[in-house]
Amino acid sequence: MDDLFVIPLWADLLAVGIGALQGALFAAQFRDRRLDWLGVAIIGLVVGFGGGLLRDLLLNVPLATLQTNWYVVVATGAALLGMLLERVLARVNPLITVLDALTIGLFGAIGTTKALALGLPEVAAIFVGVLAAVGGSILRDLLLNLPIALMHVGSLYAVAAAAGSGTIAVLLAFDVDVFVAGAAGVAITFGVRMASVLFGWSLPEQRAITRLPRLPSIPRRGRRDDDPAPDDGSRTVTTSTGVIHLHPTTSSIPVVGSAARVRRRSPIPGASRPHG
Repeated sequence: MDDLFVIPLWADLLAVGIGALQGALFAAQFRDRRLDWLGVAIIGLVVGFGGGLLRDLLLNVPLATLQTNWYVVVATGAALLGMLLERVLARVNPLITVLDALTIGLFGAIGTTKALALGLPEVAAIFVGVLAAVGGSILRDLLLNLPIALMHVGSLYAVAAAAGSGTIAVLLAFDVDVFVAGAAGVAITFGVRMASVLFGWSLPEQRAITRLPRLPSIPRRGRRDDDPAPDDGSRTVTTSTGVIHLHPTTSSIPVVGSAARVRRRSPIPGASRPHG
């Protein structure tokens, strides 16, 4: 592995600690679940470890969280700290959202750079980074029996993580320093996630096509002799002198002599007799 892409231990522990703190703060809000200290600690460990575990499983490398004692110690301590300070930190409600955005940014940056270090192509590395970013929140919602936030309108979890991971991949392709690229990726992920909360950004809700567009009819080039004539309002009149074809503009005009004349009797006596 190139030394340029080695993830420092402090950076990985920082992501795990912030993730565990955010998970504990989130779980402590649900008083009806009656979680004990162990339950809160487990939620914190799952959020802190979830993204890294999925990342390493996808990359088929040894699990980083099991390579040193510091991961479990830091995650457990951060989770219990978040539980104890939940009442104090609850006054600052946006803090959970801020920590959540920071968590997905850190895990996305670490996952993307680690995947690139192992030789994965850019698109695959971005996928690994996105899954590492949102993996903890997915496992958290599953353990708490909650709807997965990632799949609902208005979250933009995956979109924010993809934007940050894509930025890192592009910057590293142009030989930008890995720490600069990682910081830029975390900042973009954090910015997109927070903007979606502040301004209500979201992807369009699911919908189905209920009506297909009608295709225009193709006009026929010619008419055969045996085809019926189109009804354009014209009519044909037979007279004693022959057949007259009337156009639509003149079809309503009565034709003199088109029918046999009827001789009426005059009311004046002798008026209808022929004159000699």
